[in-house]
Amino acid sequence: MYDLRPVGYVIGLLVAALGATMIIPMLVDAFDQNGHWFVFVESAIITIAVGGMTAMACSNGVSDRLSLQQTFLLTTGVWLMLPVFAAIPFLIGPTEARAVDAFFEAMSGLTTTGATVFSGLDDLPRGLLLWRSMLQWFGGVGIIVVAMVFLPELRVGGMQIFRSEAFETDGKVLPRAAQIASRISVIYVGLTVVCAFTYLMVGLSGWDAINHALTTMSTGGFSTRDASFGAFQGPAEYVATVFMVLASLPFVRYVQMLAGSAKPILHDSQVRVYLAVNLVLIVLLSAYRIVFDDAHLESSFREASFNVTSILTGTGYASVDYQLWGAFPVVTFFFIGLIGGCAGSTCCSVKIFRYQLLFSSIRSQIRRIHSPHGIFMPRYDGRPVDEDILSSVMAFFVLFIVSMGVLSVALSATGLDFATSVSGAASAIANVGPGLGDTIGPAGNFAPLNDTAKWLLAVAMLIGRLELMAVFALFTVNFWRG
Repeated sequence: MYDLRPVGYVIGLLVAALGATMIIPMLVDAFDQNGHWFVFVESAIITIAVGGMTAMACSNGVSDRLSLQQTFLLTTGVWLMLPVFAAIPFLIGPTEARAVDAFFEAMSGLTTTGATVFSGLDDLPRGLLLWRSMLQWFGGVGIIVVAMVFLPELRVGGMQIFRSEAFETDGKVLPRAAQIASRISVIYVGLTVVCAFTYLMVGLSGWDAINHALTTMSTGGFSTRDASFGAFQGPAEYVATVFMVLASLPFVRYVQMLAGSAKPILHDSQVRVYLAVNLVLIVLLSAYRIVFDDAHLESSFREASFNVTSILTGTGYASVDYQLWGAFPVVTFFFIGLIGGCAGSTCCSVKIFRYQLLFSSIRSQIRRIHSPHGIFMPRYDGRPVDEDILSSVMAFFVLFIVSMGVLSVALSATGLDFATSVSGAASAIANVGPGLGDTIGPAGNFAPLNDTAKWLLAVAMLIGRLELMAVFALFTVNFWRG
């Protein structure tokens, strides 16, 4: 029998902390005198009480050395329970959302997916809009810690290649998580403040600047407007593009820069490849629009830069309905959503480093075919890659494609059309946000989908955010026997 008390203790503390943060949107609504502030009072009382009692009940089993099974349970349990309590303000608030919609919105927020079931955002109370933005901001810094502490420890999807880059604290999982979180949080807060200030400088109101800084740095994509970033076309798109790129780089490199060494980020191969891929895609789509749509040079470059970076990083903002650009851009946007940014960032999806490892392995296999007696080792960042890392990456790719296919079939079985089923599955598992088609495309939202589809997509967001195997491992008998 596994001791679940250490897991329950940490989850309880985090749930209680989430409840405490509800004071912030409560104060906003109280200041606006809109009568909705008490929603957050009730939500905070429920959340703090349940979280606090859970932590106290499990406090006699606290341990900083978690077993493998406990680490898996903690990783998944946190990302499952926090959305449950984060959904309470949506349930009892002015949206009066049903359970499926409230959970979908909370899960989309904390996983930084950015898919929404709410419309009429321009008229919602500011406290509720701020809560959505805060959820994404919390999810952004949370996933950095998960990617740098828990996923390498669990050897998920090749993330063990970054184990040496985590801050070592005698192999103790929770102290290392706290140490990484404290260092990275300072950088994360600093970049968010600079982002908000820059938005102010280009004309956004203080309210819009704060909310969009929170969802830009988390690469989340929630907006305060139904038109998303279409309400801020112009210089703000350039600002968003820059900060989305900054958020998609490994945050451990920022820590190293503050320690006085810029060399690691300049020599990081995944950073160079990611920036190159982003630039090539921007140039390609800008040129396409200039040639085939007779678009203006500046507007085509600005819109391509913003929307390509938004989808590539999994942010999910949209400043225009890029489905109107033609078939080639639409197909391109679908596939770049399956790329993602760098490991150890707020980005989602497959991640650049896995494609580097995949192509390095393919290159080695081709060279072995040409020279059967030669010895060719796949390399990453100039270093040979262990077989277990390659196996883990290949398993991730297979599981990602299979999961997307199974989810697509399941969504189509609920009555959704082909484009909605396939793009919805891809956007949920890759945590991108918008899909394709008239319903869930950049000009729509997920509200019209049936309840079964929403539950499926919400579960897919969780699975995709934790890089699939961290969740699927919980359902294997052999894992628990081990």
